[in-house]
Amino acid sequence: MLIFAISILLFGGVSACVHSAVYAARVNQAHPAEGTFVKVNGADVHVLQQGETGPVVLMIHGASANAREFDWTLAPQLADTHRVLMMDRPGHGHSERPSDAESLAIQAAQAAGVMRQLAPGEKAIVVGHSFGGAVALRLALDHPDLVDGLVLLAPVSHDWGGGGEAWYNKYASHDFVGPIFTQLVPIVGPSQVKAGITNVFSPKPAPDGYFEKSGIGLLFRPANFAANARDVNALRTQLAGQQDRYGDISVPTVVFSGALDTVISPPLHVGKLKHQVEGLELVKLGEGGHMPHHAYGEDVVATIRRLSAP
Repeated sequence: MLIFAISILLFGGVSACVHSAVYAARVNQAHPAEGTFVKVNGADVHVLQQGETGPVVLMIHGASANAREFDWTLAPQLADTHRVLMMDRPGHGHSERPSDAESLAIQAAQAAGVMRQLAPGEKAIVVGHSFGGAVALRLALDHPDLVDGLVLLAPVSHDWGGGGEAWYNKYASHDFVGPIFTQLVPIVGPSQVKAGITNVFSPKPAPDGYFEKSGIGLLFRPANFAANARDVNALRTQLAGQQDRYGDISVPTVVFSGALDTVISPPLHVGKLKHQVEGLELVKLGEGGHMPHHAYGEDVVATIRRLSAP
């Protein structure tokens, strides 16, 4: 019986590995690396680009996402007058992940490398959504020579004191359990997240085809899922290490914050940030949720154009 049980476990493990490999190949084919690769700190950063001339806009996506989040939403509205760079954060999309990439300083350094290589000598309006907002803030703190303004969309900015962490991120990032757990993710993950998209967009409806258009399926590749888990698990500590520095930010900063955001608590983040960043402009969205660049995309684009005007 013991041999039989072990055989079943081995067969199940091998089957899961085969399934995850097939899944990764299929999703990479559906959402290939169509952008430019920039080597930063020994790791490739994948960058999608739209527009050839004009002020530079650097867009940084949130957790569980990738650069495609902006490629069909904000970027097409700016491409005629701006040069838009959309980077896959370390370990997400098609970007490689350097050591200690859960550090916001490392993630900001990767973004800085993108700017220095693809827009040398220029500054950008930096757009950050959710987790990307934390990276955008760190970029402004550590590399102020590259930032002309910040547009933050439902950003996380402060240590929220605990609670709300998803159980699966703990297992996915575990040194021993993680490599096994993440092989199982492609089996159940895609169907589960499709059901959860409604919550992320609440109270607004999710756009038709969001899962495919934004390449969300890339998340469930084992390495990507583990990277996302490590980022999220380390976020509170990382924010605690930078939140007292926000008073040093001197560039124009606009925050779009949905009053009905069910993913983060605006009072715990922008509620504190507005008292630290001098001149911060808060755009309160009374009927908005966690995805303002979808429901209020035209307003976000108008803000970017305003901040980048000569």
